[in-house]
Amino acid sequence: MDIFLFITQLLVVLGCIVMGTRSSGVGLGLWGGTGVAILVFVFGLAPGAPPVDALLIVLSVVLASSMMQAAGGIDWMVSIAAKVISKNPKQITLIAPLTAFLFSVGAGTSNILYPLLPVIYDLSYRNGIRPSRPLSLSVVATGVALACSPVSAAMAAMIALTDTAPWNFELMDIIKVTLPAAIVGIFLASLFVRRLGKDIADDPEIQAKIASGKLVAPGATATAVKAEVTVTKEGRWAAIIFLLGVLAIVVFGLFSGLRPLGAGDDPQPIGMTPIIEIIMFVAGTLIMLVAKPKVAEIPTMTVFRAGMVSAIALFGLAWLTNTFLGEHSKLVAEGIGGLVDTAPWIFALGVFLVCVLTTSQSTATNSIVPIGLAAGIPLGLMSGMWAGAFAGIYLLPTNGSQIAAANFDESGSTKLGTKLVDHSFFLPTLILAVATIAVGSLFGVLWGG
Repeated sequence: MDIFLFITQLLVVLGCIVMGTRSSGVGLGLWGGTGVAILVFVFGLAPGAPPVDALLIVLSVVLASSMMQAAGGIDWMVSIAAKVISKNPKQITLIAPLTAFLFSVGAGTSNILYPLLPVIYDLSYRNGIRPSRPLSLSVVATGVALACSPVSAAMAAMIALTDTAPWNFELMDIIKVTLPAAIVGIFLASLFVRRLGKDIADDPEIQAKIASGKLVAPGATATAVKAEVTVTKEGRWAAIIFLLGVLAIVVFGLFSGLRPLGAGDDPQPIGMTPIIEIIMFVAGTLIMLVAKPKVAEIPTMTVFRAGMVSAIALFGLAWLTNTFLGEHSKLVAEGIGGLVDTAPWIFALGVFLVCVLTTSQSTATNSIVPIGLAAGIPLGLMSGMWAGAFAGIYLLPTNGSQIAAANFDESGSTKLGTKLVDHSFFLPTLILAVATIAVGSLFGVLWGG
């Protein structure tokens, strides 16, 4: 009977996730909350704890990053990234993905990639490099970046789950595994991606466009395309303040002795959750005072809107999984734990598949990581696999940045395909996921804890 109830309730959880995926956006959160209602009122389960810590981190980060965007900070970061990419165009298949990755880590969002796409296309094509190579890997690299960013919604969800007793696995414990794993993964993936597709000289479609005059031959363009952004002094200061806030979070994560002490007879340094929230509020306030963005425009910023949607989805789905696992944690630990011990990659596959279905790293984190914790997967190993699996959001050609990359590629080398698996991002997604999961698992076992 217990197994029957477990399976029935699990189907409710999975059904709500599937329905939320079909609705997308805030629908994920609504279906998560509806799942909680079914588990509580129909099956009599006690409501799980809402993900308050994760929500507060997301809200504080979204507020600060939206202030930065309103002041022009993201535009300034884009201009710097474009200059970095243009320094070594012959190695653009590696430089562009690494640059997109690092700036996404700093900003906590992959939206920074959009203005860079025409620059990546232009520099690659003018230097005789098939544009689909750097474009596809740059898009996918921004996915794993959110597992390395101290200020992403996915990291907020991960910290809220792991930076508590009995795990006490903090921000820097995660990043010291995910960041090097992702960088090595991007490097390894670039070695494969630079061989994908025909060279421009051997591609009959591109050559036909050149012959018909629809496309200028590589190297014949007179001026390079620039990122379409407006750079201002206020934007520069806003970005610097925000990035200093990110740096401060990293420093406090590395050196716990710098944190204020909590209360009690044996006071310990306070956790990173309130530290992140405090620093982001201070950063947002400083941006408001120094860069003077129009505060009334903050709710209209794309970062703000995307962040609020993430927060709602996080609220509903995390509450749903907490309610389910709170009732069945022992069964999960004994049943799934043995399965994961035999084949740990099953955890990575779970995160990857949820990313594919929801195109949301924070949703995958809140859906699968609690199961991994209940199953007893070592935290370092889990972090390494978690980062690589984030590439899964680009397995299907449905993401906005994939569509934008294909549209900016005038040569037509970047394709969205017609059969779900014949698009330009499919192999780069699998290659980067496998490479990062493998390297991340190794780093996690070596020094992750």
